[in-house]
This record gives sequence, structure tokens and C-alpha cells, in this order.
Amino acid sequence: MPIYQKQGIIPPKRHTVFSKPGAAGSSKIYPQIYYEELISREGFSSVYSNLYHLRMPTRVKKMGAFIQGKTLSEAVGHSVRHVKTFEVKKGGDAISARMPLFFNSDVVISKAHPNQSMSYLYRNGHFDELLYIQSGSGVLKSQYGDLVFKKGDYLVIPRGVVWKLEHASPVSLLVVESVGPIQTPKRYRNQHGQLLEHSPYCERDIRTPVLTGAIDQEGDFLVRVKLQTGTQDLVYAHHPFDVVGWDGFHFPWAFNIGDFEPVVGSIHQPPPVHQTFEAPGFVVCSFVSRLFDFHPHAIPAPYPHSNVDSDEILFYSEGNFMSRKGIFQESITYHPMGLPHGPQPGRYEESIGKKSTEELAVMIDTFQPLKFVADAEAVEDKAYPLSWME
Repeated sequence: MPIYQKQGIIPPKRHTVFSKPGAAGSSKIYPQIYYEELISREGFSSVYSNLYHLRMPTRVKKMGAFIQGKTLSEAVGHSVRHVKTFEVKKGGDAISARMPLFFNSDVVISKAHPNQSMSYLYRNGHFDELLYIQSGSGVLKSQYGDLVFKKGDYLVIPRGVVWKLEHASPVSLLVVESVGPIQTPKRYRNQHGQLLEHSPYCERDIRTPVLTGAIDQEGDFLVRVKLQTGTQDLVYAHHPFDVVGWDGFHFPWAFNIGDFEPVVGSIHQPPPVHQTFEAPGFVVCSFVSRLFDFHPHAIPAPYPHSNVDSDEILFYSEGNFMSRKGIFQESITYHPMGLPHGPQPGRYEESIGKKSTEELAVMIDTFQPLKFVADAEAVEDKAYPLSWME
């Protein structure tokens, strides 16, 4: 994330004594200093932040249980799919409510309908996370501060962030876990990291946490750490949100899909103009309300196409989806490599002459084949592969 941020109080120089107010300057005052923590990517070679704590951030009081993760089993068959994610069971919190739908070596895509706030803290140790807020509102609380979220927000949470989600209203989430960083696309940035003038969004659209004050509490504080093979519970002797200040480039952030500025042209524009994020192994695009193509003979509906080098996930968030019938809010369609897809018969022709579309959708294109989770067949529309017949 190429935006420098600073919150709270920090010392003039890194890796130096940072005394608490009123502390003397001798070596006897070490209990009266703030404790620095570096959180960095790619060892010490990429983005990082320095955080300053009331206590050492390493004070683990108890090793809790290791909970073995469920092995995701793959459904058989090579087919297009329609997953009715609105039928995913409601219950649990933003972690326990997740139902994995698709996965490969780069990414896990899940849906969650949590009905309660998290009672513990959480840190993903092996994945970066992207949460798309389909509905609801609340606060993402972390050691970096509070980040208020609302419907339509993308929440980008890098690994290493300790966080919890508190709901102000019922929440529905599309969850993307990535083995690598989720970032602004390189082609949108200049050589200095600033988003370019022709980028569909800029730094003004990005929201970052607000540090509201260090939590100074001793006790038993559960942090559940997510790993590739399961979760490890750790009990800390103090609250991890005891941060008085931080600065750097590594932190959670939010961007609302409504702030994405669409690119339009005289003829149909290809999906890359809708790209919002990139990560190793996949990209994320945002389809938003926009004017249609203005060539006198333009066909606004997408042309039939084969993704021979990528698998396509399309999450229908809101609106009137002009390219097909039988798709609902919170539907997911999946179109794998090598199989052509496009508008249903009649919808291609019906789009001619239309001036605009009112819709929101999130697309995830992966560069390795996705596997469909066998358990997700319970919410699959089995008739979808035949829906292109006249």
C-alpha cells in the first residue's frame, strides 16, 4: 500500500529509547519506555510499519488449543456453476460463519453470514484477507485503530494484523484469503507509488484506521491465529491494542465500491478496465453502475468469450443484471478455463440501444484453476450449465 500513515505519538527516530511522560533518561527507566514492534513484509525488504506499545507485544501467557482445519474436498466435474450464496447458513461470527466455496494454491473464496460480533481477537498468519461488505455496518478494530465499515466496502486486511469485527447491523461478507499481498494494481501507480491521474480511484477514496487510544489492560486475552492447517489459540497477558502510536505503510484499509470510477467507451470495454486490486495469482474487478457504449451500432452486453488462461468468479452484489435471467442478489457464477460463456439467448440482442446499467458486481479472475468445494454443492443451481439453450 503506497501511502504513508502516522497515528498517535511516535519517537523522532526509529529503534531509539521512547520514554513515557515523566520518565528519566537513565538506563534505570526501561520499565518506563514504550516498546517498539516492527511488522514487515518479505523479511525486511518490502512495506512495514513500526508500532509503539505500553508493554512488550510478545507476552504470551498461555498456549491454547490447536484446532485442525477441515480439509477442503473438491467436487467432481468441469462445468460452469451457479452458487446461490444467499442460501448459505447464517450463524457465528465473521470467522466461524465462513463457508468455503472455491480454492486453489493462491486463494480461498468464502461466503459468511455472521449474526454476532467476535468475542476474541484474530490474526491471519498465512493469508492476506479481502472482505467485501455485501450488507451491514460496524467497526473493524485492530492494533492500528478503528476502521468504520459500511455496505459496499472492501476491507483489505494484511496478514499480521490483530483484529475483530464488531457489528452495528447484520453483516453479510464475501471473503477472499490470499497467499500474497492484495494491492492496488501496478499499472495504476507512477514510479513513486502514487495512484495515477487515470486510475479509477485515488488516495482520497481510501480510508485508514483511526487510533483512539491505547487499551491499558492486564488479564487473559485470546488471539486466534489462522494458519494453512488450522488455528492456534494464544492467550496474551495484556490487551494487544495497547498501541500509543504507529507509522508506516502496512495497515488495514477500506475502499468503497461506490467510489470506483467506471471507464466507458464507444464500444464494449473489456474486464481489465474494471480492475480494482491485484494479488499473486488473481485480480479483483468492480462492475458498477455506468453509461453504456455510445457507438451507434454498439452491443452493450458482453460478447461470448472463453477464458483460456483464467477461471472467472462473478459475485452479483446488487442491481439488474442485464446479461442473464435467473441470477439473484448474492449469486456467484463460475466459468472455468476453456469453456465459452456469455449472455443468455435474447439478452445479447435486448441490450442493443440501452443507455446505462444499474448494477454492482465483484469479479475474481484466477490464473490457476479453481476447485469447487464439495460441501458447496448444497447451494448450487444444478440447472445452470444448460441455461444458454434457446
